[in-house]
Amino acid sequence: MSRRLKRERRAVAGKRRAGGTPWHRRHRRLLVGVVGVLVLVLGTASGYAYYLNSQLDNVGRVDTQLKEKDRPDPDRGRALNILLLGSDKGKEEPGARDTTLAEDAAASRWPAGKYRSDTLMIAHITSDRRKVYLVSIPRDTFTDIHDQTGAVRSKQKINDAFSEYGPDGAISTVENLTNLRMRHLAIIDWDGFESLSSAVGGVPVFIPHAFYDPKQEVQWQAGQQTLEGKKALAYVRTRYGLVRGDFDRIARQQNFLRSLMKKMLARDTLSNPIKLTRTLTAVTKNLTVDADWDPSDMRALALSLRGVRSDDVTFLTAPVAGTELDPTYGDVVVLDQAKCAELFDALRNDRMDAYLRKYPDDRLADERQIG
Repeated sequence: MSRRLKRERRAVAGKRRAGGTPWHRRHRRLLVGVVGVLVLVLGTASGYAYYLNSQLDNVGRVDTQLKEKDRPDPDRGRALNILLLGSDKGKEEPGARDTTLAEDAAASRWPAGKYRSDTLMIAHITSDRRKVYLVSIPRDTFTDIHDQTGAVRSKQKINDAFSEYGPDGAISTVENLTNLRMRHLAIIDWDGFESLSSAVGGVPVFIPHAFYDPKQEVQWQAGQQTLEGKKALAYVRTRYGLVRGDFDRIARQQNFLRSLMKKMLARDTLSNPIKLTRTLTAVTKNLTVDADWDPSDMRALALSLRGVRSDDVTFLTAPVAGTELDPTYGDVVVLDQAKCAELFDALRNDRMDAYLRKYPDDRLADERQIG
């Protein structure tokens, strides 16, 4: 871990213990929250970037030689790959202090098993900043698990990397699987979707068939529905009762994000100060990013994405060859090595349009075809 990262994490923990948050920390959280919306939900840059600028004009700041709004995207001309993790907290050890993910990552020992990253996605932002591709990697993908040092520790389901070895283990595992550099990391707590879905007034989804989820004890009715709060969280978590299990869950998660993105871009959200503030608050409370993602770089990236619209965002899943029953780990997902090589090469060389011309059916289906 870099010295800079350790200093920043110690500073954050120190401010928490002191009970206060100075203006520059509030400033940073607002930046992180806004850019988290822009990158995680993808394509919302225009309205939120302007809102961000208007809000930052009202807070104190230290004089600098350069005005951030005039600075270019630091990665202009280069495509970006950002690792997105959807995280749930597992059971706390009896008597353990309730610590945040940032505090746990900064500690000398990562709490193995405390967190679960059942959702892994790569957000690919094209070099011209006109398109975004969001590629899901199935949680049960059977692959080499790398620890925080990059060493191979086992062959397991890919979600074990974050659970056992933390953010660095997840990054290392995904990078070795794909041979892609993850420029940044963003982790969102799935519980945050309760408040986020409520902040925008509910998220519309279509459920084609009625079914029962025995794990969550939820009966899903067929038809168009508007989900918020616990029902929205149950929707993205549902796995049991679906015909294709986790593959259908991935499609539902992508479908929810697609619908949420459209709702956040809707005029009644962008023009409603109360709804917009609630949305940003919901994000800031449930988002963690790598400490090296400088706020000025985040803002520059957000501004460079202001032309992106919902139709410029494409959702897809890493190609799968099938599933197998492993005697130790149970049902595992086996990726289609040849086709994945094509996909990862397209991401590496910023040629996703060519890949999807060859494999048009890899795009996320219409919502009426999703379980």
